[in-house]
Amino acid sequence: MGEAKRRKTLGLPPKKENTKTQFDDSPRLFEWLPFTINQRDSLIKLSIKASWFGIGGLVILWIVVRFIGPAAGWWTLADSL
Repeated sequence: MGEAKRRKTLGLPPKKENTKTQFDDSPRLFEWLPFTINQRDSLIKLSIKASWFGIGGLVILWIVVRFIGPAAGWWTLADSL
């Protein structure tokens, strides 16, 4: 007995499609390039988030090098002689 018949005889609703196997139906960027419009948009969103994390890391590094390191006595700044 198939799965659909078994579920029908038991009065169960039909199985929902697996969302992991659904394909992206958006048009391709170029016909010869295997990237879709949705993938391009998600890549842009990811790169924006990554750049903000990079900017935050740079600010933290600058604060450590400029203020925390000299205050803790780890090194001295060249302009503070």
